[in-house]
Amino acid sequence: MNKTVLELWPELEWIEDKDLREKTALTWELALERSVLTPEDLTRIPFTLLCGPDLKVTFMDHKRSVVHIVRDAGNKINEMYHGELPVNMDVLIAGAILADVAKLLEYVLDDQGNAIQGDYGKYLRHPFSGVSLAEEAGVPAEVCHIIATHAGEGNMVKRTTEAYLVHHCDFMTFLPFKDRLII
Repeated sequence: MNKTVLELWPELEWIEDKDLREKTALTWELALERSVLTPEDLTRIPFTLLCGPDLKVTFMDHKRSVVHIVRDAGNKINEMYHGELPVNMDVLIAGAILADVAKLLEYVLDDQGNAIQGDYGKYLRHPFSGVSLAEEAGVPAEVCHIIATHAGEGNMVKRTTEAYLVHHCDFMTFLPFKDRLII
């Protein structure tokens, strides 16, 4: 496993299935190889382009928080729902780690070093290109489903329990920035 990816994503160790952990890491390696963004950029650029370059919550702050929140939610559901809504924690965590991996292909840096949407991102949103990267790395369909359905595009299909959790944890930590009422 690439040391740089493990430094970005210590949560990879939460994935118990070694093969899935390695394929999840490989997907990030592929994205980093193809991106103009460096791991350092991911720890300084804002997590969304919709709130401007001065947002203090970085890409990695947001991504890692979603993974932590989704893990806690999945554990609670497994603990309290008597097995009637089982959550596959490895699939859940891998899907959360990979949900925005292809934003690395969507973004470029302007002359001031600010992240902006590049030409690639104008034509292919990250749920589509993320699935492509993950499939190239051998990530299983149930995780690719989470990548494909975590954003608005997923509203057109049925989601697995794991996909619903990633979708809602992602949006509950994004929409308040985008749609908040400031009083």
